[in-house]
Amino acid sequence: MEKKRNVGVFQCENGNWGYRYTVVVGGETRAKKKVKDENGIPFKTEKQAIRARNRAIAEEQLNAKRRTVIKRKTFSDVYKEYCETGRSGKAYSTIRKQDSLWRNHLKERFGKKYVDEITVAEITDYLSMLYYEEGRAYGYVEGLLRFFYLVFGQAYARDYLDIDTYNKLCVNKDTKIKMPKMKVDEETEIVIFSKEELKKLDGYFKGTNAETAYMIGRYCGVRINECYGIMWSNIDFEEGTIRIERQMQYQEGVIKLVSLKTRNAKRTIYMAKPLQEYLEKLYFQKEEWEEELADQRQQNQIFIEDANGKLVSCLELVNTLPNGKRQSINSMKYHANKVKEKLGIHFKYHYLRHTYGTALADKNTPPHILCNQMGHGNINVTQQYYVAVSRRAVEVLKHNLKAI
Repeated sequence: MEKKRNVGVFQCENGNWGYRYTVVVGGETRAKKKVKDENGIPFKTEKQAIRARNRAIAEEQLNAKRRTVIKRKTFSDVYKEYCETGRSGKAYSTIRKQDSLWRNHLKERFGKKYVDEITVAEITDYLSMLYYEEGRAYGYVEGLLRFFYLVFGQAYARDYLDIDTYNKLCVNKDTKIKMPKMKVDEETEIVIFSKEELKKLDGYFKGTNAETAYMIGRYCGVRINECYGIMWSNIDFEEGTIRIERQMQYQEGVIKLVSLKTRNAKRTIYMAKPLQEYLEKLYFQKEEWEEELADQRQQNQIFIEDANGKLVSCLELVNTLPNGKRQSINSMKYHANKVKEKLGIHFKYHYLRHTYGTALADKNTPPHILCNQMGHGNINVTQQYYVAVSRRAVEVLKHNLKAI
């Protein structure tokens, strides 16, 4: 008795197998014929071809069903909807950065495209072009990658993307959009000041209008915006702590005290002895200035909007000059240029943070404690300081090997 042949499955001349099928989708007839799977491997047996055909037909039918349910939205539509409903409570700096990336990069190139038609390859090629050809910083391109994840996540949550497409774009580790391979010469190292450089910096900043900000950065490792947001009420001299609760920012050209960017950034920092002694002395001097320079302080006093919407006097900020003039994050720019000119040191305030974190790691501070003091949300970020220590330790090892 002759074996009954399965409909839609056939044997090729080379002995391998294939399948064909015809389906109607939205009134359109689609005919498909395959002799290899999605990885380009031929079907060796009839059973393989049958299973592959059944899967392909089921996927066609499922996709047809999804297309009748999913609302099609453009990339621009989804981002607009996110701006209106999805980012309340976001930090001002985050909103400004998102809008900048949108205007300068994504609006023109992707804005009119439907989110369900944008491919992984298209995004990968675009990110590679920005990084390799235009020479954009790796961290900057990472911001764009996060932007894509954000918009696709919004689209999926609103049923503008089916689960398979979303998984392919954002979840599946083998297919999802990724960063281009980092250049060999990309600067990712923690930059720290040596003891000799710190000694020179101590001498330079002593007596300048930025001495207080420098001392706080040197001995607390805070971010510059956090430093200029510290008020005298945040300092507890008995406990030897500084409470980081707000940061200073320019918003539309106006200085404001705003909420910290992340929950972990809100923290209590323990002061080193040199800083505590410095701030205690400064506090008593402030009381003298309030009497001796009362008129000047009153004249130079300005009020700044706090994170809670209330107005606070700049005289309550730690980084205020004796005559009452407030200092801001821009106050440090002048000194960065002068340090380079006079000392030959490439100074960035953030390098004080690197130096602080690395010094504590070098003293074997438990990672979770250092993570807390630095205000990191991810302990993997904190681990960079221990890696930096390891690199320095290698130099010590090499020196010691010479004595063997």
